[in-house]
Amino acid sequence: MARHPARRPAGKSAGSSSRNAATPAAPGSDRDKIIAAFLGLLADQRFEAIGLADIAAAAGVSLAQLRGEFGSPLRILAAHIKAIDRAVLAEDFSDMAEEPPRERLFDVLMRRLELLAPHRAAIRSLLRSAARNPALALALNGLAVRSQQWMLTAAGINASGPHGMMRAQGLAVLLGSVLRTWVRDDDPGLARTMAALDRALGRGQRFAGLVDDLCRVPSRLCRLRSRWRRRSQEPEEPVEPEEPAAA
Repeated sequence: MARHPARRPAGKSAGSSSRNAATPAAPGSDRDKIIAAFLGLLADQRFEAIGLADIAAAAGVSLAQLRGEFGSPLRILAAHIKAIDRAVLAEDFSDMAEEPPRERLFDVLMRRLELLAPHRAAIRSLLRSAARNPALALALNGLAVRSQQWMLTAAGINASGPHGMMRAQGLAVLLGSVLRTWVRDDDPGLARTMAALDRALGRGQRFAGLVDDLCRVPSRLCRLRSRWRRRSQEPEEPVEPEEPAAA
């Protein structure tokens, strides 16, 4: 079966591939129980309304155990995001190596959405809370940018340095817009989500090209300034006196 979700046979859902084997196993450790409990609470409540005591009770652990694992609900969310990152990175995307970067990134992000499928209600709730809470939105953006650096790397796209950070920031915004479609997409094949992701990647590809051009401007300016300085420091050629005009 081809890896690209858009090329899967008709009738197969994007979440039904055998790659679901990479989905994290059922909770076992206190850490896993806490993450699962938090996501369960988030599916029914606003992020701001979830207290640490609520999480501990839902997870069946003491406050001391909770404190030993996490310092805040945001830390729990960060651990969940990291677990999804690791599951995506554990995938074998080598058969996409010859595909264009946009296709590779499409595949990586669709795999991420497959892994997030069990937590759709929690993500829907989180998006609503972020829309009302700028501080939360800013914190989530920081988590998303770090995560998308790994997604870019998984797709074979450079995510290091200033350019990589800009790409990761752009991808975080891009994926956030796609998530708003994904949380409402009840099609088993995720047709609306794939279309939204494809359009978003098209826009992002054009933006990335513009960013690269802008980032090259300072180096071009440096070269032009150096050339101008060299020319300005060259000694002027002596001017030959003009011959007197014949009478």
